[in-house]
Amino acid sequence: MIDDKIPFIKGVLEAYADVSYASGFECAREARQADALIIRTRTRCDEASLQNASVKFIATSTIGFDHIDAEWCENNNITWVNAPGCNAGSVRQYMAAVLATLAARRNLHFSGTTLGVVGAGNVGGKVAQLGRELGMNVLLNDPPRARKEGGDAFVTLEEILGQSDIVSLHVPLNRTGEDRTFHLFDEAMLRKMRPGAILVNSSRGEVVKNDALKNALKNERPNAAVLDVWEREPDVDRELLPLLELATPHIAGYSTDGKANGIAMSVQALSRFFQLPPENWRPANLPAPRQPLRFKLDGYGKTQQQCICEAILHTYPIEDDDRRLRESPETFEKQRGDYPVRREFEAYAVEAKNVSPETQRQLKALGFHLDYLESI
Repeated sequence: MIDDKIPFIKGVLEAYADVSYASGFECAREARQADALIIRTRTRCDEASLQNASVKFIATSTIGFDHIDAEWCENNNITWVNAPGCNAGSVRQYMAAVLATLAARRNLHFSGTTLGVVGAGNVGGKVAQLGRELGMNVLLNDPPRARKEGGDAFVTLEEILGQSDIVSLHVPLNRTGEDRTFHLFDEAMLRKMRPGAILVNSSRGEVVKNDALKNALKNERPNAAVLDVWEREPDVDRELLPLLELATPHIAGYSTDGKANGIAMSVQALSRFFQLPPENWRPANLPAPRQPLRFKLDGYGKTQQQCICEAILHTYPIEDDDRRLRESPETFEKQRGDYPVRREFEAYAVEAKNVSPETQRQLKALGFHLDYLESI
């Protein structure tokens, strides 16, 4: 049983199994006779949904797995896997587009800005790397890693809040335990953010208490916020929405490249479990986006930061996603299911002229290919 919104997968497993497709919300209920599930975050896998099912294996093509009751599955001999790191590059691109948009709207200069990254795993690590590539000062907070590796590379959450101009959240949703992240950013935590700071959440909606954020924004602490994830998805808080700088429908990790990675990891894991042939399968010939994969960049009269932001926003005009959600918040799920093709930086070639060597270096560091260069 496969979520019918997962792309590229139809026809891949049909030669080796009886395959059915259903909506993400219906997959588990429809899977009573299924041996395996390939799902996304919309399919809840727990005792209530799978108690009388014959499922032996679950693959979620996502990094997050809080929709899977891991303990119950393990106690009932159900193997499950997620796809760690599959969309890290996509979230990196999302954050790049957020930063480029903030730079234009708020006269933000990367070189004088401190980025605080809360959660420095696969995704947070990529976002931290992005910040450094853009010339930002980057602070990391990750208590599990700090305990394991030592604290030299990390700071406390209080230090992040007190020193960061932008705080970006990349933590899993943990409802209990030492590293509980449920409502991590509540009224008290939001008050600790420095004046003028901006909060970005592209992790899980429940990490930020949305009612608290709504009240905090009215008092300008934080000064602004960007949300890709929401409490009570797919319902969007209509009072919170107009208060946000940018608002998107849980698509930070939805680049076509990220989806392809997650789906490949799921198919490969299922194939190993059942000893099926597609152990090395990957989607081939990913579709092209609406914007050209080769584009010109003329740096004449522009700063280095303006050139970088222009290239970033060519690949991902994030304001289009923001506009669609504001115009039609009730179609949150449809916007996710019908999300347009978005390719990451590595898919693009830049024909650059009047661009400094340092700007060329920065473009390459982001992943762009420079096919033609003309010195300034």
